[in-house]
Amino acid sequence: MGKPLVFQSDFGYDDGAVSAMYGVAYSVDESIKVFDVTHNIPQYNIWEASYRLIQTVNYWPKGTVFVSVVDPGVGSTRRSIVVLTEAGQYIVTPDNGTLTHIKRLSSVREARIIDESVNRLPNSGESYTFHGRDIYAYTGARLASGVIAYEQVGPSVDVDSVVELPMSPPVKTGDSVKGSIDVLDVRFGSLWTNVPRTTFNSLGIQYGDKVDVIIENSTRLLYRNTLRYAQSFDAVYVGEALVYVNSLDYIAVAINQGNFSKAYGVGTGAGWTITLQKEHSRAAN
Repeated sequence: MGKPLVFQSDFGYDDGAVSAMYGVAYSVDESIKVFDVTHNIPQYNIWEASYRLIQTVNYWPKGTVFVSVVDPGVGSTRRSIVVLTEAGQYIVTPDNGTLTHIKRLSSVREARIIDESVNRLPNSGESYTFHGRDIYAYTGARLASGVIAYEQVGPSVDVDSVVELPMSPPVKTGDSVKGSIDVLDVRFGSLWTNVPRTTFNSLGIQYGDKVDVIIENSTRLLYRNTLRYAQSFDAVYVGEALVYVNSLDYIAVAINQGNFSKAYGVGTGAGWTITLQKEHSRAAN
């Protein structure tokens, strides 16, 4: 029996791109089971593609094949690779930083460059702008269905050579911790940070305590307020902001039944930082 094949991309659903990838997969094996992470990643946003993988991959069974296509360098000299994670899943993707979070936070066991002389959709050799269909969907389907083994993807390469985007770890200084706002919980506008729960709790903060929250981007202060650290959203009033632990065990900020990102114009990425400290710490200083 074949393994699940899971797609993600920045293609959206306004044209036939996603459907074409499905078609390629089913042309390899009509019994294959195809699923999606999302196809609504913002265009060209490799960082978010990387984050959505770490949000998802480890919850799928060993042998699952992910195909991630956010590829602003399509047709260039960037490599096409397949990696095997430490937990046994495969990820088929351009080597452009999409594997940053998996490599840093989960671990990659092996990496191989796709041999396009074998693992490419027949009669597509003159197409240079839709590798998601012609190379990644095709190779992913062949791997998931068992048509090829992992060793037949192509030559092995050093895991250390897999491209990573810059990541700044959170920094604890005295009674505060400063981290980055990595991504949004898109539908609800919550801010997901790179501050682990364990680091945050080392400040001596417990559920119910008040937390000073400072949000800045590379040019200015965007937000400063004192919020409750809550175990769940119903611990605060509707419309009230809170600090909580998200589903990946990292600290997040939200508005109960509101959209924090839209309310305060907060974005994500390396230029967006958040500082957290227990309320009384500010007065003590």
